[in-house]
Amino acid sequence: MTAPVGRSVRDVVREVVGEVASDELPLVDGLFQFDDVTVVRRLSGRGGRREPLGFGWGEIAVLVTPVVWLTVDQAARRFGDVIGEGAVQRIMAGLRRVLRRRPAPVIVPPLTREQLGQVREQVLQAATERGLSERRAKEIADAVLARLVLAEADDPPQQPDTPADGSTPGQG
Repeated sequence: MTAPVGRSVRDVVREVVGEVASDELPLVDGLFQFDDVTVVRRLSGRGGRREPLGFGWGEIAVLVTPVVWLTVDQAARRFGDVIGEGAVQRIMAGLRRVLRRRPAPVIVPPLTREQLGQVREQVLQAATERGLSERRAKEIADAVLARLVLAEADDPPQQPDTPADGSTPGQG
């Protein structure tokens, strides 16, 4: 089984937050103790808890971390091949509980130019909805895009199925 192509949401979040809001790195590091599903649930306010991170929603509304984590995770799940449908998801969650294993981290696949544009728009929208200035929202969106583009550039090139001379494998 080959390793997934792309970078984990966690890596992208840590790099972006480190660049644009380094004072939030302790929060990011604290979130790393949880699996991705739990982090998304806590940051989005779903899951039945009134205070998802131990302090009020008012304090989290101005943080960069939720904007970056939630939008990058959403993009990875929408554009990637993440298992997330019905019975398969429940079976996998049950197996993880029985085996006490954490789910694999969510991986951001290589994105097309159009998909990158959609991610940028989502970051801008999420940031402004949370009360960040337009200038700050653009700074965050640009940092997210830079990390996603750099992630693609860092991925090793795929080996071609045919040799460079055009012959088929096994021919001499």
